[in-house]
Amino acid sequence: MSEDVSSATKAPVPHESPSGSVPPEAVRSQLQRILDSPEFRSSKRCQDFLTFIVGQTLAGLPLKERTVGAGVFGRDASYDTNEDGIVRIKATEVRKRLGLYYAGRGRQDEVVIDLPVGHYVPSFSLTRKNGLGNLSPLLIENSAAASTTEQPEEQIFGARRTRGVWWRFARALGLLIAIGVLVVTGWKIYRPTSVLDQFWEPVLRSRDPIIVATSYAPVYYPSSFLGPPRAVAAPRDNDFVLLSDQYVGGGDLIAAARISGMLSHMGHPYAIRVGNAVTFEDLRSAPAVLIGYSSTHWEDVTKGFRFFIDHNQGVIDDNGKPTDWYPHHLGSDFHTDEDYAVLSRAFDPQTHTMIVLVSGCTQYGTEAAAELITDPTLLGDALRGAPEGWQKKNLQLVLHLKVIANAPASPQVIASHYW
Repeated sequence: MSEDVSSATKAPVPHESPSGSVPPEAVRSQLQRILDSPEFRSSKRCQDFLTFIVGQTLAGLPLKERTVGAGVFGRDASYDTNEDGIVRIKATEVRKRLGLYYAGRGRQDEVVIDLPVGHYVPSFSLTRKNGLGNLSPLLIENSAAASTTEQPEEQIFGARRTRGVWWRFARALGLLIAIGVLVVTGWKIYRPTSVLDQFWEPVLRSRDPIIVATSYAPVYYPSSFLGPPRAVAAPRDNDFVLLSDQYVGGGDLIAAARISGMLSHMGHPYAIRVGNAVTFEDLRSAPAVLIGYSSTHWEDVTKGFRFFIDHNQGVIDDNGKPTDWYPHHLGSDFHTDEDYAVLSRAFDPQTHTMIVLVSGCTQYGTEAAAELITDPTLLGDALRGAPEGWQKKNLQLVLHLKVIANAPASPQVIASHYW
């Protein structure tokens, strides 16, 4: 507070009292009781402060911040009150100590000496013995205990200013943290659940790492091409050797990369396995995503499903009966202009875990099916006609897709089954 305070500070601001004005002798007696109380005995500066402002007021002398600074703290009569706030600090402490006094041993006193907030001129009033009467709100509030150790005012001012800065910083930091927690919590609670979340929720419910498994593609290789360099003749039919655990299909690798990338984005752990590295016990221990168009490795797990790819014929079966769903123009190089795939998400009674099966008639179908279950737009279109509660049901989708320039186009659902 600077020197240019309200004109109200130039004269006492007495509280209204049924007993009228308080005699000066009564004020001086009450001042002495207050100064002798434990609340003020521990601070000579507070005693000096209160004695000075009460004496000045009873004498009818003006009271300003600079007047108190010079009379109580020995400041120069022209000191800058904006730079030195010792009077304001000590006035706050005196108010607290007065509050403590009148909340305790001074509760039944007839005379009340008050220091209104924003003023250095005390007010004097009378109160009834049987209650708080005309005590000001400041005096009757449950103030924090005032400091009981006398310190040099410069140290008090510097320490309180430092504490004030840190307290404001702590409050601001706490507010930012609270807002952050509320925002994150609210986002988790109120954000709309995407179709991708709903599809994967039964699988990701387990805290165990999801097994992402690809299978080996059987490859026949001319045995005459093996061994040291030599003149190579055209291979004969009986020259070919089956390599059953050497190669993984390109479509399988792309599918595994898509799905593992999505799981990583969702923050769920996963483990990639290849071929025979996945055992039946593995499938019983954690949910799994089984990938592969070229293998019969998963037949024992999925042979009970309605839709299943018969890899011996390359045709999708429906309840054990062959369909017309197979690549009709499949070349000897396994290139085609269309493909089919079966996408399954089901609880397997044999392993008692959730499995997702991504299987195309060729590599193109496998790649397209993996794209479908990692893209919320494609998946939303595929499940647009799904029955109510599909999120908690087992499901199978039969997909058909075009192959353009050896790359699969977006798949379309041509059959589905929910149970």
